[in-house]
Amino acid sequence: MTARIHHVDHAAADLGDENWNRPWSGPNGASCVEAKKLPGGRIALRQSTDPHGPALVCTTEEMRVFIQWTKDGGADFLIS
Repeated sequence: MTARIHHVDHAAADLGDENWNRPWSGPNGASCVEAKKLPGGRIALRQSTDPHGPALVCTTEEMRVFIQWTKDGGADFLIS
C-alpha cells in the first residue's frame, strides 16, 4: 500500500481558515494541534500557533490506524 500522507506548506491558504477544531489542549496554553475534516474524507492537522504554516494531510483510514496504534502503546516510547 502506498502512503498517502502528505503535507501542504500553507495550511490557511491551501485548506482555508475556517472549521479547524482543537480536540484537545494541554496545559501549555494555546499551543495545540488543530484538526480539520476535508472534502473526500481526508483529515488535516496543523499547529495552532502557526495557522499559516504547514499542515499534515492524511486519509481517514490512516488516522484510524494511527489512533489505534497509539492506543495499543505504539507511541509509549515518546513519554517513557
